Amino acid sequence: MTINLLIQMLIASSLAVILYSFIGLIPGTDETSVLMPVTLALILGGIHPLVVLAFFIAACVSLNLMNAIPTLIAGLPGGVLSAPMIEHSLIIKKHGRTSAVIKKIARASIIGVLVSLSLSILIANLIAPFASTITSYASWLFIGGAIFLSLLSSAKILSMISIVPLAMLFQSIRHLYWETGAVPLDKNITTSFFLGITVAPLMLSLLSLLQKKELDKVTTTTKKEITLPTIKKSKQPLSKKERLSAGFSTAIANFLFVLSPVGLILLIGETVGKKEKDELKRAELTVTTMNALAQGTYISGLLISIVAIGIPLAPTAIGPGAAFFESPPVFKIGATITQAYSQSELITAFVVGSLVALVLVYFIATKLSEKLTAFVLTKIPHESLLALFIGLVFLLAYIDAGLINIFGVLLIGVICGTLNRLGVSYGVQFMSLYAAPFIIQIISNQ
Repeated sequence: MTINLLIQMLIASSLAVILYSFIGLIPGTDETSVLMPVTLALILGGIHPLVVLAFFIAACVSLNLMNAIPTLIAGLPGGVLSAPMIEHSLIIKKHGRTSAVIKKIARASIIGVLVSLSLSILIANLIAPFASTITSYASWLFIGGAIFLSLLSSAKILSMISIVPLAMLFQSIRHLYWETGAVPLDKNITTSFFLGITVAPLMLSLLSLLQKKELDKVTTTTKKEITLPTIKKSKQPLSKKERLSAGFSTAIANFLFVLSPVGLILLIGETVGKKEKDELKRAELTVTTMNALAQGTYISGLLISIVAIGIPLAPTAIGPGAAFFESPPVFKIGATITQAYSQSELITAFVVGSLVALVLVYFIATKLSEKLTAFVLTKIPHESLLALFIGLVFLLAYIDAGLINIFGVLLIGVICGTLNRLGVSYGVQFMSLYAAPFIIQIISNQ
Protein backbone atom coordinates (compact mmCIF):
# COMPACT_ATOMS: atom_id res chain seq x y z
CA MET A 1 0.00 0.00 0.00
CA THR A 2 1.44 3.37 -1.07
CA ILE A 3 1.58 6.66 0.83
CA ASN A 4 -0.50 8.21 -1.95
CA LEU A 5 -3.28 5.66 -1.37
CA LEU A 6 -3.22 6.30 2.39
CA ILE A 7 -3.54 10.04 1.80
CA GLN A 8 -6.54 9.39 -0.48
CA MET A 9 -8.12 7.27 2.28
CA LEU A 10 -7.60 10.05 4.83
CA ILE A 11 -9.15 12.67 2.54
CA ALA A 12 -12.08 10.40 1.59
CA SER A 13 -12.73 9.53 5.24
CA SER A 14 -12.72 13.22 6.21
CA LEU A 15 -15.19 14.05 3.42
CA ALA A 16 -17.43 11.17 4.54
CA VAL A 17 -17.52 12.54 8.09
CA ILE A 18 -18.52 16.02 6.90
CA LEU A 19 -21.21 14.73 4.52
CA TYR A 20 -22.74 12.09 6.78
CA SER A 21 -22.63 14.24 9.91
CA PHE A 22 -25.16 16.50 8.18
CA ILE A 23 -27.18 13.58 6.82
CA GLY A 24 -27.20 11.89 10.24
CA LEU A 25 -28.84 14.92 11.83
CA ILE A 26 -31.82 14.68 9.46
CA PRO A 27 -34.59 12.63 11.14
CA GLY A 28 -35.78 9.51 9.35
CA THR A 29 -32.74 8.88 7.14
CA ASP A 30 -32.53 5.11 6.64
CA GLU A 31 -28.91 3.92 6.82
CA THR A 32 -29.07 1.59 3.82
CA SER A 33 -30.79 4.17 1.61
CA VAL A 34 -28.19 6.89 2.21
CA LEU A 35 -25.08 4.69 2.26
CA MET A 36 -25.49 2.07 -0.45
CA PRO A 37 -26.27 4.28 -3.52
CA VAL A 38 -23.35 6.63 -2.82
CA THR A 39 -20.91 3.77 -2.23
CA LEU A 40 -22.03 2.05 -5.41
CA ALA A 41 -21.72 5.24 -7.45
CA LEU A 42 -18.15 5.76 -6.18
CA ILE A 43 -17.10 2.19 -7.03
CA LEU A 44 -18.65 2.32 -10.50
CA GLY A 45 -17.16 5.79 -10.96
CA GLY A 46 -13.66 4.32 -10.86
CA ILE A 47 -12.58 5.43 -7.38
CA HIS A 48 -10.05 3.01 -5.84
CA PRO A 49 -12.10 0.40 -3.90
CA LEU A 50 -9.92 0.70 -0.78
CA VAL A 51 -10.49 4.46 -0.77
CA VAL A 52 -14.24 3.83 -1.12
CA LEU A 53 -14.08 1.31 1.74
CA ALA A 54 -12.38 3.84 4.03
CA PHE A 55 -14.99 6.44 2.98
CA PHE A 56 -17.79 3.96 3.68
CA ILE A 57 -16.54 2.98 7.15
CA ALA A 58 -16.07 6.64 8.13
CA ALA A 59 -19.60 7.32 6.87
CA CYS A 60 -21.01 4.45 8.97
CA VAL A 61 -19.30 5.62 12.17
CA SER A 62 -20.38 9.23 11.60
CA LEU A 63 -23.95 8.31 10.70
CA ASN A 64 -24.42 6.00 13.69
CA LEU A 65 -23.34 8.67 16.16
CA MET A 66 -25.05 11.66 14.56
CA ASN A 67 -28.33 9.75 14.07
CA ALA A 68 -28.66 9.57 17.85
CA ILE A 69 -28.52 13.36 18.29
CA PRO A 70 -31.95 14.29 16.79
CA THR A 71 -33.32 11.35 18.79
CA LEU A 72 -31.99 12.85 22.03
CA ILE A 73 -32.81 16.47 21.18
CA ALA A 74 -36.16 16.20 19.41
CA GLY A 75 -37.38 12.67 20.11
CA LEU A 76 -37.20 11.98 16.36
CA PRO A 77 -35.30 8.86 15.23
CA GLY A 78 -32.32 9.86 13.11
CA GLY A 79 -32.22 6.39 11.56
CA VAL A 80 -33.31 2.79 12.05
CA LEU A 81 -30.64 2.03 14.67
CA SER A 82 -31.56 5.03 16.81
CA ALA A 83 -35.28 4.17 16.90
CA PRO A 84 -34.88 1.92 20.01
CA MET A 85 -33.49 4.94 21.91
CA ILE A 86 -36.61 7.15 21.58
CA GLU A 87 -38.38 6.21 24.83
CA HIS A 88 -35.20 6.60 26.89
CA SER A 89 -34.31 9.86 25.10
CA LEU A 90 -37.63 11.39 26.16
CA ILE A 91 -36.90 10.49 29.81
CA ILE A 92 -33.44 12.07 29.53
CA LYS A 93 -34.96 15.19 27.98
CA LYS A 94 -37.59 15.38 30.75
CA HIS A 95 -34.81 15.48 33.35
CA GLY A 96 -32.83 18.09 31.41
CA ARG A 97 -29.85 15.78 30.84
CA THR A 98 -29.73 15.86 27.03
CA SER A 99 -26.54 17.94 26.96
CA ALA A 100 -24.62 15.54 29.21
CA VAL A 101 -25.86 12.42 27.41
CA ILE A 102 -24.76 13.70 23.98
CA LYS A 103 -21.21 13.67 25.32
CA LYS A 104 -21.81 10.25 26.87
CA ILE A 105 -22.88 8.69 23.56
CA ALA A 106 -19.88 10.26 21.81
CA ARG A 107 -17.57 8.49 24.28
CA ALA A 108 -19.62 5.28 24.01
CA SER A 109 -19.13 5.38 20.23
CA ILE A 110 -15.37 5.41 20.71
CA ILE A 111 -15.61 2.35 22.97
CA GLY A 112 -17.93 0.54 20.53
CA VAL A 113 -15.68 1.13 17.51
CA LEU A 114 -12.39 0.25 19.25
CA VAL A 115 -13.73 -2.92 20.90
CA SER A 116 -15.41 -4.03 17.69
CA LEU A 117 -12.35 -3.39 15.52
CA SER A 118 -10.10 -5.42 17.83
CA LEU A 119 -12.45 -8.38 18.26
CA SER A 120 -13.63 -8.44 14.64
CA ILE A 121 -10.06 -8.68 13.36
CA LEU A 122 -9.50 -11.63 15.71
CA ILE A 123 -12.73 -13.35 14.61
CA ALA A 124 -11.93 -12.68 10.94
CA ASN A 125 -8.52 -14.35 11.32
CA LEU A 126 -10.16 -17.39 12.91
CA ILE A 127 -12.76 -17.70 10.13
CA ALA A 128 -10.48 -16.87 7.16
CA PRO A 129 -9.03 -20.42 6.72
CA PHE A 130 -12.56 -21.71 6.07
CA ALA A 131 -13.53 -18.91 3.66
CA SER A 132 -13.15 -20.94 0.44
CA THR A 133 -15.33 -23.74 1.85
CA ILE A 134 -17.97 -21.23 2.97
CA THR A 135 -17.94 -19.48 -0.43
CA SER A 136 -18.43 -22.77 -2.32
CA TYR A 137 -21.79 -23.13 -0.56
CA ALA A 138 -22.76 -19.50 -1.21
CA SER A 139 -26.07 -20.24 -2.99
CA TRP A 140 -27.27 -22.51 -0.20
CA LEU A 141 -26.09 -20.02 2.41
CA PHE A 142 -28.12 -17.26 0.76
CA ILE A 143 -31.25 -19.43 0.84
CA GLY A 144 -30.50 -20.38 4.44
CA GLY A 145 -29.87 -16.73 5.25
CA ALA A 146 -33.22 -15.70 3.78
CA ILE A 147 -35.01 -18.35 5.86
CA PHE A 148 -33.02 -17.47 9.00
CA LEU A 149 -33.74 -13.74 8.67
CA SER A 150 -37.42 -14.54 7.99
CA LEU A 151 -37.62 -16.39 11.29
CA LEU A 152 -36.13 -13.37 13.07
CA SER A 153 -38.45 -10.83 11.45
CA SER A 154 -41.73 -9.47 12.82
CA ALA A 155 -43.67 -11.02 9.91
CA LYS A 156 -42.21 -14.53 9.92
CA ILE A 157 -44.78 -16.34 7.76
CA LEU A 158 -45.08 -13.54 5.19
CA SER A 159 -41.28 -13.29 4.97
CA MET A 160 -40.97 -17.04 4.34
CA ILE A 161 -43.73 -16.99 1.72
CA SER A 162 -42.19 -14.00 -0.09
CA ILE A 163 -38.77 -15.60 -0.78
CA VAL A 164 -39.73 -17.57 -3.90
CA PRO A 165 -42.04 -14.89 -5.41
CA LEU A 166 -39.27 -12.32 -4.97
CA ALA A 167 -36.79 -14.63 -6.70
CA MET A 168 -39.31 -15.05 -9.56
CA LEU A 169 -39.72 -11.27 -9.80
CA PHE A 170 -35.98 -10.63 -10.08
CA GLN A 171 -35.35 -13.41 -12.59
CA SER A 172 -38.42 -12.45 -14.66
CA ILE A 173 -37.18 -8.88 -15.09
CA ARG A 174 -33.69 -10.14 -16.00
CA HIS A 175 -35.14 -12.44 -18.68
CA LEU A 176 -37.32 -9.60 -19.98
CA TYR A 177 -34.19 -7.49 -20.48
CA TRP A 178 -32.41 -10.35 -22.25
CA GLU A 179 -35.38 -11.13 -24.51
CA THR A 180 -35.88 -7.50 -25.54
CA GLY A 181 -32.17 -6.93 -26.09
CA ALA A 182 -31.99 -4.21 -23.42
CA VAL A 183 -28.85 -5.90 -22.13
CA PRO A 184 -26.64 -8.61 -23.69
CA LEU A 185 -27.14 -12.22 -22.58
CA ASP A 186 -23.81 -12.27 -20.76
CA LYS A 187 -24.78 -9.30 -18.55
CA ASN A 188 -26.61 -10.06 -15.31
CA ILE A 189 -28.43 -7.02 -13.89
CA THR A 190 -27.99 -6.97 -10.11
CA THR A 191 -26.83 -3.48 -9.14
CA SER A 192 -30.08 -1.77 -10.12
CA PHE A 193 -32.15 -4.35 -8.26
CA PHE A 194 -30.11 -3.74 -5.12
CA LEU A 195 -30.81 -0.05 -5.42
CA GLY A 196 -34.52 -0.67 -6.03
CA ILE A 197 -34.75 -2.66 -2.78
CA THR A 198 -32.65 -0.07 -0.94
CA VAL A 199 -34.87 2.93 -1.69
CA ALA A 200 -38.12 0.95 -1.86
CA PRO A 201 -39.62 2.26 1.43
CA LEU A 202 -38.69 5.85 0.52
CA MET A 203 -40.04 5.45 -3.00
CA LEU A 204 -43.33 4.03 -1.74
CA SER A 205 -43.66 6.85 0.81
CA LEU A 206 -43.18 9.51 -1.86
CA LEU A 207 -45.51 7.79 -4.34
CA SER A 208 -48.20 7.47 -1.66
CA LEU A 209 -48.22 11.29 -1.37
CA LEU A 210 -49.78 11.40 -4.85
CA GLN A 211 -52.92 10.10 -3.13
CA LYS A 212 -54.75 12.99 -1.43
CA LYS A 213 -55.83 10.85 1.52
CA GLU A 214 -52.20 9.97 2.33
CA LEU A 215 -51.02 13.54 1.70
CA ASP A 216 -53.60 14.90 4.16
CA LYS A 217 -52.27 12.57 6.87
CA VAL A 218 -48.81 14.15 6.80
CA THR A 219 -49.80 17.74 6.01
CA THR A 220 -49.44 20.06 9.00
CA THR A 221 -49.92 23.78 9.60
CA THR A 222 -48.30 23.88 13.03
CA LYS A 223 -44.61 24.17 13.86
CA LYS A 224 -42.89 21.78 16.23
CA GLU A 225 -40.99 23.57 18.99
CA ILE A 226 -37.63 22.04 19.88
CA THR A 227 -35.28 23.31 22.58
CA LEU A 228 -31.62 22.85 21.67
CA PRO A 229 -29.29 22.19 24.62
CA THR A 230 -25.85 23.75 25.04
CA ILE A 231 -23.13 21.10 25.30
CA LYS A 232 -21.21 21.64 28.53
CA LYS A 233 -17.68 20.51 29.34
CA SER A 234 -17.19 17.38 31.40
CA LYS A 235 -13.91 15.62 32.22
CA GLN A 236 -15.38 12.13 32.53
CA PRO A 237 -18.92 11.96 31.12
CA LEU A 238 -19.16 8.15 31.36
CA SER A 239 -19.36 6.38 34.70
CA LYS A 240 -17.35 3.20 35.25
CA LYS A 241 -20.53 1.14 34.95
CA GLU A 242 -21.43 2.79 31.63
CA ARG A 243 -17.93 2.20 30.23
CA LEU A 244 -17.99 -1.47 31.22
CA SER A 245 -21.51 -1.92 29.88
CA ALA A 246 -20.64 -0.35 26.53
CA GLY A 247 -17.47 -2.43 26.12
CA PHE A 248 -18.86 -5.77 27.33
CA SER A 249 -22.11 -5.45 25.33
CA THR A 250 -20.20 -4.64 22.14
CA ALA A 251 -17.90 -7.63 22.70
CA ILE A 252 -20.90 -9.98 22.98
CA ALA A 253 -22.53 -8.50 19.86
CA ASN A 254 -19.37 -9.13 17.82
CA PHE A 255 -19.84 -12.89 18.10
CA LEU A 256 -23.47 -12.51 16.95
CA PHE A 257 -22.59 -10.58 13.77
CA VAL A 258 -25.05 -12.53 11.59
CA LEU A 259 -28.01 -11.23 13.61
CA SER A 260 -29.95 -8.01 13.02
CA PRO A 261 -28.20 -4.90 14.46
CA VAL A 262 -31.55 -3.45 15.56
CA GLY A 263 -32.47 -6.72 17.25
CA LEU A 264 -29.15 -6.86 19.11
CA ILE A 265 -29.42 -3.21 20.15
CA LEU A 266 -32.89 -3.79 21.57
CA LEU A 267 -32.12 -7.14 23.22
CA ILE A 268 -28.77 -6.30 24.82
CA GLY A 269 -29.47 -2.61 25.46
CA GLU A 270 -32.78 -3.22 27.24
CA THR A 271 -31.35 -6.17 29.20
CA VAL A 272 -28.50 -4.02 30.52
CA GLY A 273 -30.85 -1.14 31.38
CA LYS A 274 -33.24 -3.30 33.42
CA LYS A 275 -30.64 -3.65 36.15
CA GLU A 276 -30.98 0.04 37.04
CA LYS A 277 -33.97 0.95 39.24
CA ASP A 278 -33.63 4.73 38.93
CA GLU A 279 -35.48 5.98 35.82
CA LEU A 280 -32.85 8.50 34.71
CA LYS A 281 -29.84 6.26 35.38
CA ARG A 282 -31.56 3.43 33.51
CA ALA A 283 -32.25 5.67 30.51
CA GLU A 284 -28.67 6.99 30.39
CA LEU A 285 -27.13 3.52 30.76
CA THR A 286 -29.40 2.09 28.06
CA VAL A 287 -28.77 4.89 25.55
CA THR A 288 -24.98 4.82 25.97
CA THR A 289 -24.93 1.02 25.64
CA MET A 290 -27.18 1.14 22.58
CA ASN A 291 -24.94 3.68 20.87
CA ALA A 292 -21.85 1.54 21.46
CA LEU A 293 -23.80 -1.43 20.08
CA ALA A 294 -24.85 0.53 16.98
CA GLN A 295 -21.18 1.12 16.16
CA GLY A 296 -20.08 -2.38 17.13
CA THR A 297 -22.70 -4.31 15.17
CA TYR A 298 -21.95 -2.33 12.00
CA ILE A 299 -18.17 -2.70 12.22
CA SER A 300 -18.22 -6.42 13.09
CA GLY A 301 -20.73 -7.43 10.43
CA LEU A 302 -18.87 -5.52 7.72
CA LEU A 303 -15.31 -6.41 8.73
CA ILE A 304 -15.88 -10.14 9.16
CA SER A 305 -17.87 -10.42 5.90
CA ILE A 306 -15.41 -8.33 3.87
CA VAL A 307 -12.06 -9.36 5.37
CA ALA A 308 -12.67 -13.05 6.08
CA ILE A 309 -15.63 -14.58 4.26
CA GLY A 310 -16.05 -12.82 0.91
CA ILE A 311 -19.83 -13.12 0.83
CA PRO A 312 -22.36 -10.89 2.64
CA LEU A 313 -23.63 -12.96 5.56
CA ALA A 314 -24.17 -10.15 8.10
CA PRO A 315 -27.16 -7.78 7.70
CA THR A 316 -24.86 -4.75 7.47
CA ALA A 317 -22.96 -6.42 4.62
CA ILE A 318 -26.15 -7.59 2.89
CA GLY A 319 -27.62 -4.07 2.86
CA PRO A 320 -25.40 -0.98 3.27
CA GLY A 321 -22.19 -2.81 2.29
CA ALA A 322 -23.62 -4.73 -0.67
CA ALA A 323 -21.66 -2.74 -3.27
CA PHE A 324 -18.40 -4.35 -2.11
CA PHE A 325 -19.78 -7.76 -3.11
CA GLU A 326 -22.04 -6.99 -6.10
CA SER A 327 -21.25 -4.00 -8.32
CA PRO A 328 -20.64 -5.43 -11.82
CA PRO A 329 -18.33 -5.13 -13.63
CA VAL A 330 -16.08 -4.22 -10.68
CA PHE A 331 -17.20 -6.83 -8.12
CA LYS A 332 -19.46 -9.88 -8.15
CA ILE A 333 -19.94 -12.92 -5.90
CA GLY A 334 -16.79 -15.01 -6.25
CA ALA A 335 -14.75 -11.95 -7.21
CA THR A 336 -15.55 -9.48 -4.43
CA ILE A 337 -13.33 -6.92 -2.72
CA THR A 338 -12.20 -9.79 -0.45
CA GLN A 339 -10.57 -11.60 -3.35
CA ALA A 340 -9.20 -8.40 -4.89
CA TYR A 341 -7.12 -7.23 -1.91
CA SER A 342 -5.11 -8.73 0.94
CA GLN A 343 -6.38 -8.92 4.51
CA SER A 344 -3.87 -6.31 5.65
CA GLU A 345 -5.01 -3.83 2.98
CA LEU A 346 -8.67 -4.30 3.85
CA ILE A 347 -8.02 -3.98 7.59
CA THR A 348 -5.99 -0.81 6.96
CA ALA A 349 -8.98 0.74 5.17
CA PHE A 350 -11.23 -0.18 8.12
CA VAL A 351 -8.79 1.27 10.67
CA VAL A 352 -8.19 4.50 8.72
CA GLY A 353 -11.91 5.11 8.12
CA SER A 354 -12.84 4.33 11.74
CA LEU A 355 -10.13 6.40 13.42
CA VAL A 356 -10.54 9.46 11.19
CA ALA A 357 -14.30 9.35 11.81
CA LEU A 358 -13.89 8.97 15.58
CA VAL A 359 -11.59 11.98 15.87
CA LEU A 360 -13.65 14.30 13.67
CA VAL A 361 -17.18 13.23 14.55
CA TYR A 362 -16.43 13.34 18.30
CA PHE A 363 -15.48 17.00 17.91
CA ILE A 364 -18.58 17.70 15.80
CA ALA A 365 -20.93 15.91 18.22
CA THR A 366 -19.58 17.53 21.38
CA LYS A 367 -18.84 21.04 20.08
CA LEU A 368 -21.12 21.76 17.13
CA SER A 369 -24.14 19.45 17.41
CA GLU A 370 -26.61 22.08 18.70
CA LYS A 371 -25.72 24.55 15.90
CA LEU A 372 -25.74 21.90 13.18
CA THR A 373 -29.01 20.43 14.46
CA ALA A 374 -30.65 23.86 14.34
CA PHE A 375 -29.42 24.38 10.78
CA VAL A 376 -30.52 20.95 9.57
CA LEU A 377 -33.96 21.02 11.22
CA THR A 378 -34.78 24.52 9.94
CA LYS A 379 -32.99 24.72 6.57
CA ILE A 380 -32.84 21.24 5.01
CA PRO A 381 -36.19 19.68 3.97
CA HIS A 382 -36.27 15.96 4.70
CA GLU A 383 -38.14 15.26 1.47
CA SER A 384 -35.46 16.91 -0.69
CA LEU A 385 -32.82 14.54 0.65
CA LEU A 386 -35.01 11.52 -0.05
CA ALA A 387 -35.70 12.75 -3.57
CA LEU A 388 -31.96 13.28 -4.14
CA PHE A 389 -31.14 9.66 -3.31
CA ILE A 390 -34.04 8.29 -5.36
CA GLY A 391 -32.90 10.46 -8.28
CA LEU A 392 -29.40 8.99 -7.97
CA VAL A 393 -30.87 5.49 -8.02
CA PHE A 394 -32.81 6.18 -11.23
CA LEU A 395 -29.69 7.65 -12.84
CA LEU A 396 -27.67 4.53 -12.00
CA ALA A 397 -30.55 2.34 -13.22
CA TYR A 398 -30.54 4.15 -16.58
CA ILE A 399 -26.76 3.73 -16.90
CA ASP A 400 -27.12 0.03 -16.03
CA ALA A 401 -29.74 -0.97 -18.62
CA GLY A 402 -31.42 2.05 -20.21
CA LEU A 403 -34.94 3.47 -19.95
CA ILE A 404 -36.66 0.12 -19.45
CA ASN A 405 -34.61 -0.43 -16.30
CA ILE A 406 -36.01 2.72 -14.67
CA PHE A 407 -39.46 1.13 -14.83
CA GLY A 408 -38.00 -2.20 -13.68
CA VAL A 409 -36.52 -0.50 -10.61
CA LEU A 410 -39.81 1.33 -10.04
CA LEU A 411 -41.66 -2.02 -10.09
CA ILE A 412 -39.17 -3.54 -7.64
CA GLY A 413 -39.42 -0.44 -5.44
CA VAL A 414 -43.22 -0.58 -5.20
CA ILE A 415 -43.34 -4.34 -4.49
CA CYS A 416 -40.40 -4.43 -2.07
CA GLY A 417 -41.53 -1.21 -0.37
CA THR A 418 -44.96 -2.73 0.26
CA LEU A 419 -43.40 -5.92 1.63
CA ASN A 420 -41.11 -3.83 3.83
CA ARG A 421 -44.13 -2.04 5.33
CA LEU A 422 -45.70 -5.43 6.03
CA GLY A 423 -42.61 -6.58 7.94
CA VAL A 424 -40.43 -8.28 5.30
CA SER A 425 -36.97 -6.93 6.11
CA TYR A 426 -34.22 -5.68 3.81
CA GLY A 427 -32.20 -8.78 4.71
CA VAL A 428 -34.82 -11.22 3.42
CA GLN A 429 -35.21 -9.23 0.20
CA PHE A 430 -31.46 -8.95 -0.44
CA MET A 431 -30.88 -12.64 0.29
CA SER A 432 -33.71 -13.53 -2.12
CA LEU A 433 -32.00 -11.44 -4.80
CA TYR A 434 -28.65 -13.16 -4.23
CA ALA A 435 -30.26 -16.60 -4.30
CA ALA A 436 -32.75 -15.90 -7.14
CA PRO A 437 -30.99 -17.83 -9.99
CA PHE A 438 -30.43 -20.86 -7.74
CA ILE A 439 -34.00 -20.80 -6.36
CA ILE A 440 -35.51 -20.69 -9.87
CA GLN A 441 -33.19 -23.50 -10.96
CA ILE A 442 -34.36 -25.65 -8.04
CA ILE A 443 -38.12 -25.10 -8.47
CA SER A 444 -38.02 -25.39 -12.28
CA ASN A 445 -36.37 -28.83 -12.06
CA GLN A 446 -39.12 -30.27 -9.89
